[in-house]
Amino acid sequence: MSEITLAVRGLRKVIGKKEIIKGIDFELKRGEVFGFLGPNGAGKTTTIRMLVSLIKPTSGSIEICGYDVETDFIQAMSQLGCIVENPELYPYLTGWENLEHFARMLPESDIQHMNDVVKLVRLQERIHDPVKTYSLGMRQRLGIAQALLGKPRVLILDEPTNGLDPAGIREMRSFIRYLAEEEGLSVLVSSHLLSEIQLMCDRVAIISRGEVIKVDTVDSLLSLQERLIWRVGPLEKAKAILEQWTPVTEGADGTLITLYDEEQAAGWNRSLVEHGIAVKEMQRKLPALEDLFLELTGGETVD
Repeated sequence: MSEITLAVRGLRKVIGKKEIIKGIDFELKRGEVFGFLGPNGAGKTTTIRMLVSLIKPTSGSIEICGYDVETDFIQAMSQLGCIVENPELYPYLTGWENLEHFARMLPESDIQHMNDVVKLVRLQERIHDPVKTYSLGMRQRLGIAQALLGKPRVLILDEPTNGLDPAGIREMRSFIRYLAEEEGLSVLVSSHLLSEIQLMCDRVAIISRGEVIKVDTVDSLLSLQERLIWRVGPLEKAKAILEQWTPVTEGADGTLITLYDEEQAAGWNRSLVEHGIAVKEMQRKLPALEDLFLELTGGETVD
């Protein structure tokens, strides 16, 4: 069994005369949570719609568990579960009746599997209540249960924490991690909550203007961007000295910001002191994913 469960290669989408998606590539691995981030209008939703076959790519390929979506459509889709935007549920039916309705469309679904899925999403106590009485978080979990009925190996969740309160977000994050770590699913998560992606995901793809500009683990992305925050005076003189060795930017709070270099930082500090600079504070900072995101996308905001 291949470790790669979703492979996207050279994916393009042209609408009219405009190229929306410009030949993007990325892969998902078994048992990982993969974050998909893009500024407004970057092509994130268009890409997801191509992955789940709601729209057809102009060119490129999508393979799900080794099956090409174009040539082996039924086999490929049988490996995929998804929620695009909000789960579509019947509010006047119970949670169980909703699952029964969708299970009728699947050849291998049975009562035992439905019970297993209900237990997995932790809805045993409310599954026979009308969906209209569910909280938003419960509806999201029922939607995931629906997506899991077909026993997929790849799960795509579009904004799964959208509209949830902090407790619901924390619960959803824990549940998605469980699906990857304990059930072995590959989970692709799109989100506008960068802090949640940072806490939830193993790897991240950042898309901007229809191109994937970075794919890496969260730890690797952030470790490459460590900063050293200097609280010094006088500011301009200190900046001129530091610029002899490293790029320097000014923080909004009257600080100077340089890259963190463990081998050189002590020497920079010594030189500042020798030139009469008062070094009041040196702070090593690992920036949030949001800092890196804004840097890579030229300051564009997230969806």
